Amino acid sequence: MNATHLVCGGAGFVAQTLNARLLADGGRVIAVDNLSRGKKAYLDGFAASKGFEFYDLDCTNKEALEALAEASGTVGGIGHIWHLAANSDIPAGIADASIDLKDTFLTTFHLAELAKRFAIPELHFASSSAVYGDQGERAIHEDLGPLLPISNYGAMKLASEAQLRAAVEAFLPRADIFRFPNVIGVPATHGVILDFVRKLKATPTSLTVLGNGAQQKPYLHVDDLVDAMLFIASEARSRYNVFNIGPLDAGVTVRFIAETVRDAVSPGAKIVYGSQDRGWIGDVPRFNYDTRRLAGLGWTPKLSSEAAVVKAVAEIAAQESAQKAFQLHRE
Repeated sequence: MNATHLVCGGAGFVAQTLNARLLADGGRVIAVDNLSRGKKAYLDGFAASKGFEFYDLDCTNKEALEALAEASGTVGGIGHIWHLAANSDIPAGIADASIDLKDTFLTTFHLAELAKRFAIPELHFASSSAVYGDQGERAIHEDLGPLLPISNYGAMKLASEAQLRAAVEAFLPRADIFRFPNVIGVPATHGVILDFVRKLKATPTSLTVLGNGAQQKPYLHVDDLVDAMLFIASEARSRYNVFNIGPLDAGVTVRFIAETVRDAVSPGAKIVYGSQDRGWIGDVPRFNYDTRRLAGLGWTPKLSSEAAVVKAVAEIAAQESAQKAFQLHRE
């Protein structure tokens, strides 16, 4: 994609892999992030990359976004918006709904308005399986309805999808909706694997798990996720495209993840499970993701849920060990 890409949430987890791929494909990357969850240190590897720029700004800041787009217009303009900016902390959004309103929905609203003013032809949006809500064992496909999210995060992702659908009807030439599963890998900023690794490093003899461990979900490595996003952007032909992205299997249990982390970080540690069927309010304990639409387009992941978890556990354990070593060195 030899074009100019505005990557919003550009200092976050998924963006690191996306930034690298876009640059490798000959693109120019303008990464923006308010650094509330992303980290500028994640971008150090791109500092010397030709065609990479970073701006510390909030995607709800209309004036700052417009100034950036106007400046970009002098060197070819923006061809793609990759909207990865969102609140990734579901419990925080349940405690304070204004967090998801601002960081998950209003970012979408302002980026759609930016596309309108500057005639940006494509907007690619990181949505979520959370828009479906708790469907139990029912196969979740893109045409399922009604959609009944059970968290503010899911509600604002769904509202964002609706906003973009209306934008396509009114002015936006194209929007891609990527409904993510549980995405894992590095640099990890949140999630069950990181939580378990940190717990075991703090208390090597035991690991406390929220929920009974029977929760089962599909997991996708971030390398596969970004590969799918770029594939859809290149190969899908409709003006408005909605795709579930995920592995071909039914996923793995929290028990499998806990045991894999235990074996990698602190073999012999005791795992203590809770009694509930979910970890927190707004958590969907299990879902069955239907990815046949994406397979029909011609894409399949390289890793299964199990293989993705094993790979991510090793990566995240190494990440945390490196950070600990760095802290000790500074002390």
